[in-house]
Parts: sequence; structure tokens; C-alpha cells
Amino acid sequence: MTIRVVVADDHAMIREGLISLLQREADIEVLAQARDGIELYNVVHTVRPDIAILDIGMPTLNGIEVIRRLRADEIPCKLLCLSVNNQREDVIAALDAGASGYVLKENSYEELSRAIRRVMVDQIYLSGELLGGVLDARRKVTRADDAARLPVLTQRERQIAQLFAEGHSTKTIARMLFLSDKTIASHRENTFRKLGLRNIAELTRYAIREGLTP
Repeated sequence: MTIRVVVADDHAMIREGLISLLQREADIEVLAQARDGIELYNVVHTVRPDIAILDIGMPTLNGIEVIRRLRADEIPCKLLCLSVNNQREDVIAALDAGASGYVLKENSYEELSRAIRRVMVDQIYLSGELLGGVLDARRKVTRADDAARLPVLTQRERQIAQLFAEGHSTKTIARMLFLSDKTIASHRENTFRKLGLRNIAELTRYAIREGLTP
């Protein structure tokens, strides 16, 4: 299978050198080249390549914006960034915009050719130097999202949720905590409302999941 590519970079020497290397590959065909973001956008629409290799720092329209626009147009072309920019925020922005990979220019040509072939079979490819930072950022975002989604129970509500989950009745919990039955029932209803629960069985599953009770 021949991989049909276009190459976009605002530096002619880099662009032409890269094309020269790609043309040596038996399974890669260079269809066209572009000097800036607008030209790349138009070229991709015209020649419909399998993969566009682009720098994110191009003039007239930066690479990340080109990626966004092509994804919005639903063009079936994979987008592989090749850049000197190793800033984690920019790498993540490119991936979020719809890029399938990000390779640093400081790496070898062999890594780029490997990235092209991986991306072609629907894999995400990142230079090794970028992988740790991107994964760490993703984990932090996931933890923050999870924390934002979790309703906050008061210490008393957590205590009462634990006791209900362990099978105690309203009267027993009231006696254990020196509170009225009505107060315990009120805490229970507040907990149900906050957590979107309907009964003690669901509360028990929540308590086990959150480590309130074994």
C-alpha cells in the first residue's frame, strides 16, 4: 500500500530535504508541498492525501488552526506534526485539535518514517521525549475532572453513609451518634440528593467504592 503525503513547512530547505528523503521510500508518495497554513489547507482539499506532515509554527495560519479546520471539514486525512516546539501545552493543543502524532525535528528521519507508518494504521505517535509530559498532563486533567464531578459530603454525612451501608437502622445510628431520628433521616436524604441515589443498596455500593466500608 502506498502512503500518499503532503509536506508543509515555511522553511524551503527543511521542506525540500524532507521531500527528498520521503521520495526514497518505496511505500511513500509525496503528492504536494505547502509553504504556509493557508496553502496547506487548500492543498489538502485539492489532492486529498492520506497524511499531511506539518509544522505547527507556520505563517498566515498556524498548524494547530489548520488541524482544527480540516477536522471540522471532516477531511479524511491524518495529520502529523513535525516541529522544533517541544512545549507540552502546544503538543497537547495539537492532539486535542485532531493531530494523530507529534515528532520533534531534532530526532532522526527514521523516527519520522516510523511515525508515518504508525499513524497510517490509526495509531497515535509521539516522540519519546514528549510522551511522559503528555501522559502526566492527561492524568492531572483526569484527576481534576473526577474531583469536580464528585459531590462533596460533609464529615457527618460520610459517617452516616458508612453506618447505613454497614446495615444499621435510622434508630440505631441516632442512638450511636446521640442524635434524633429526624436528624439522621435528614442527613440520609441530603446524601441521597447529593449523590443522585435512590436507596440504601445504591448507598452501600457508593460507600464500598469510596472506601467508607469494606
